[in-house]
Amino acid sequence: MDLQLIFICVLTFIIHLIGTLAYAIRIAGVRTSRIAVSFALFSVMMLVSRTSNSFLGPFLAKRVETSLLVEKSSHLLTDFRWLLVSAALATLVGALLIPTFQRVFSRAVQHFQVHRSILKLILHGFFTGGLSYIKDSATVPAKAHVVAAHRGHGVAPSVIALNIIAVALWTVGVFASLYAGYLDPSVRVTSSTLSSIINGGATIAMALFIDPYMSALTDDVVEGKVSEAKFRKAVVCLVGSRLAGTLLAQVILVPAASLIAYVAVII
Repeated sequence: MDLQLIFICVLTFIIHLIGTLAYAIRIAGVRTSRIAVSFALFSVMMLVSRTSNSFLGPFLAKRVETSLLVEKSSHLLTDFRWLLVSAALATLVGALLIPTFQRVFSRAVQHFQVHRSILKLILHGFFTGGLSYIKDSATVPAKAHVVAAHRGHGVAPSVIALNIIAVALWTVGVFASLYAGYLDPSVRVTSSTLSSIINGGATIAMALFIDPYMSALTDDVVEGKVSEAKFRKAVVCLVGSRLAGTLLAQVILVPAASLIAYVAVII
């Protein structure tokens, strides 16, 4: 594994880590009753994710172009496998960090509610005891919460299955479009623009089913219609299905790339 691949794996790790920690934002929003503020502050972290994503595409495209110059190169598929491993590892790490992150983020929401300044919040986090608070708040997921999720689903099985498929498609979309260009170099520019064939379905599923389901459940908790225990169970189920989705992405990478290459030829 060369330095360029390590760098791309790190970018992939950051993107999926932040995506997984988004579940902690809902918990923090429920506990502070400041859902809007929680998501507004999380948008700052999303800037990091989007910046990483903006670098990821060009570096991957360059790697594909370099591989095409090497006759019968067999390393590119392995490279993409490593990227998907990074995505799965980031999801697992993010799941383990959710209890710690939701505590720290709840404190950040309360601090922002008083000072109303992102700059002051950042300075407080790094220079005024914020780091020591992170250390004091560090914890691992409670075994009882994980066991409770296995005893009974906090989310409908259909939603869990849909989330697995959606995450798999979203994870593999860009990778498949770039690998399709390697499978058929004659249409590699066209293939690189066709990631929506794969992750378009994931975007629709998340927008129409998964996100509204979780948003409604979050509001129900705030209004007292649903217990926090059931909400935590739902988060555990969705995080688990997200991890399963990143693993499923390994299976559908090549078929998805082949589909994109085929579409690129016939359009």
